[in-house]
Amino acid sequence: MRRRNAFIVAVNCAQAGGTCFCVSMQTGPKVESGFDLALTELLSGNVHEFLVEVGSAAGAEILRQIPCRPATDMHRTAADRVVAQTAKQMGRKLETDGIKQLLQGNPNHPRWDDVAERCLTCGNCTMVCPTCFCTTVEDHSDLAGQSAERVRKWDSCFTMDFSYIHGGSVRKTTRSRYRQWMTHKLASWIDQFGTSGCVGCGRCITWCPVGIDITEEVAAIRATDAAPKGDEYGGA
Repeated sequence: MRRRNAFIVAVNCAQAGGTCFCVSMQTGPKVESGFDLALTELLSGNVHEFLVEVGSAAGAEILRQIPCRPATDMHRTAADRVVAQTAKQMGRKLETDGIKQLLQGNPNHPRWDDVAERCLTCGNCTMVCPTCFCTTVEDHSDLAGQSAERVRKWDSCFTMDFSYIHGGSVRKTTRSRYRQWMTHKLASWIDQFGTSGCVGCGRCITWCPVGIDITEEVAAIRATDAAPKGDEYGGA
């Protein structure tokens, strides 16, 4: 219901960052669907304009109420140039061919130990990721014992308590928690939703206090892939 009632204005990216790799994930820099209006910023000398693309009837209705003029072929060409230029500015690249089989087939790869020595399990990567959705549930009651409520709040799979069940946590080590996050994001998400859980925004790289780079970790595992073909990993 919230999604249906939302009015979405998307902005096509005109400047990639050093940690961006959305081209690798086929998620940008141009938005292709799911918007009501999509804007491309056009700068030329002292001229500052926006090319607006309509993506829904609601978007068309809003645009009719805003002073605007029809776009020309020159505007469209300029907008295409902006997107093409941004696509060339990617600071990172992630090879996605066979990535599901690669990660699920290497649960015991030594690279997991290497990254565990650096990872602080702070959860920054999950907090800034636009697709992470892990939550926990807390129960609260008042002092008089007259009312109680159950609250869902954001959590991270990097915390010890996240996988806690009777007897202890399922993922007790940094190695297992980082492996779970990256394998879920790039591999088992495909099993669940038919697409990768990574959009290539690079926020996890930017906000990691020790500089762990998800593209670098995948490349390292790929470089020394020892998994038997067809062998997949579905555990924790």
